[in-house]
Amino acid sequence: MSDDDHCTRCGACCAAFRVDFHQSELASATPGGVPDAMTVPVTGELVRMRGTDEAPPRCVALAGEIGSRVGCTIYAGRPSPCRDFAPYAALGIGEDACDRARRRHGLPPL
Repeated sequence: MSDDDHCTRCGACCAAFRVDFHQSELASATPGGVPDAMTVPVTGELVRMRGTDEAPPRCVALAGEIGSRVGCTIYAGRPSPCRDFAPYAALGIGEDACDRARRRHGLPPL
């Protein structure tokens, strides 16, 4: 990811939505996976990124200031919902969920 793309300046999605995924994506199950300590169990097979169901939500892996300069501390091993979210946002092309997250933090839509 480029140092000047929208995602590295935004981070709103990391502080707006719950992030649930299958436990097979955990580091204990897959080399390079999501660190188990950064998750909480949801069901027998699902886990959630810590902080994403807090009020207000903020993923434990998010570093930096939303809307200014952010980064994911586990970017290479982030879970599938994060990999799949707003695939063109880094190019300045948003989608409805991306725009909703940005509005929650007082940022204009892409």
